[in-house]
Amino acid sequence: MIDAVLSTNFREFPFHAVTVRPITYSERSDWDNLMARHHYLGFRSLVGESIRYLAELDGRWLALLGWSAAALKCKPRDIWIGWPSVIQWQRLYLIANNSRFLILPGINIPNLASKILSLNLKRLPIDWEAIHGHPVVLAETFVDSSRFSGTCYKAANWMCLGHTKGFSKSSSRYVHNGQPKAIFVRPLYRQALQVLRNPLCDQKYIRRVASPMKFKKKQVEDLIITLKNLPDPRYKRGIRHRQVSILAISICAVLCGARSYSAIAEWGYHCSQKIRERLWCRFDKKTQQYISPSEPTIRRFLQRIDAEAVDNALGKWLSSLFTGNTIGLDGKVLKGARNEDGSKVHLLSAFTHEQGITIAQRQIESKSNEIPAAHSLLEPLDLEGKVVTADAMHTQRKLARFLVEDKHADYCFTVKDNQPTLKDDIAFLFLNEDFPPSARNM
Repeated sequence: MIDAVLSTNFREFPFHAVTVRPITYSERSDWDNLMARHHYLGFRSLVGESIRYLAELDGRWLALLGWSAAALKCKPRDIWIGWPSVIQWQRLYLIANNSRFLILPGINIPNLASKILSLNLKRLPIDWEAIHGHPVVLAETFVDSSRFSGTCYKAANWMCLGHTKGFSKSSSRYVHNGQPKAIFVRPLYRQALQVLRNPLCDQKYIRRVASPMKFKKKQVEDLIITLKNLPDPRYKRGIRHRQVSILAISICAVLCGARSYSAIAEWGYHCSQKIRERLWCRFDKKTQQYISPSEPTIRRFLQRIDAEAVDNALGKWLSSLFTGNTIGLDGKVLKGARNEDGSKVHLLSAFTHEQGITIAQRQIESKSNEIPAAHSLLEPLDLEGKVVTADAMHTQRKLARFLVEDKHADYCFTVKDNQPTLKDDIAFLFLNEDFPPSARNM
């Protein structure tokens, strides 16, 4: 069939018979292999939410397209949209990235690429909502200008917003690759820009439901035990939901991605009866079902609970929930938050390196700094056999002795030029040795 296509004049080519559709499960292996073999970037996987498409003619494959999650940061795109950062994090999931587009070898039909793109964009929003449960309103892609001019995107009415600075994300860092790429976007709806940047857009474009996350029976039981001893701030009269059930649902929902009272309530609503029972939800004798608390109940309770007491109680449970032997210390100033005296809110957090989950947190007093807060932050945590990392501010003898002698942990601190004596001592210690291999034997 492909041989017949090649010999056909493009004016007679049956463009009307070309179809674009998502692949089936059985076609995924062939799709991945072809993309890895023939695309100049190769292929390992698609990032985040994704869809694999193929273009075909009478059952024969002509092209492959891969769509994935949008780029986390893209200055020309973000300026063009005109959204503030808080809106950006809420609406980024409404953008899909055309991360792979491959016309298969041997296919050389003028205008075919732009035709396939056009067909793909017509069904992309429908397929995306059907598969991932939410719409997309904007398509984006990055074209290597040293290899391609982006003609097919221009012909399919995509807009070029400029070029990147030539950085690519590697793990959690951005690395300069020296290959700036042209940025193309294509709105999928007329009101796409308003949906992306308007704080008061239609509620269907605001993601509220947290993604599912499974907890083992033992993990839930340990959480219940941890929460039982916390004081209840409510009056006993009129209480319908146990304190432990409200807290357990709220904690699990936040760990699953909930960021509002309504999202927490919705997470509890979608829990199975088995999970609600494990979270100590109220049993309704009339309906013979376990009932999760409503949004007003959750909101009123969480506004009155002693947040610091809850935070202390959860530290140990979170430490047991996630694997890994490395704990990091990091301080941040909350943007837009102020204390009663007008000073900025400064938090010191302990987090797991492997999952990036905060397991303990303390607010720094306005007339103090992170150094004295580190001891009280780490005191209740089980650090035996673990490694604690911190920046140069915490390179202090007192903290090092506390970690080694009291907590039976190791540490990895940074040394900068503001501690010249210590820095010179380290340089002298490894003067005649290669660093860091020799450090492993110390």
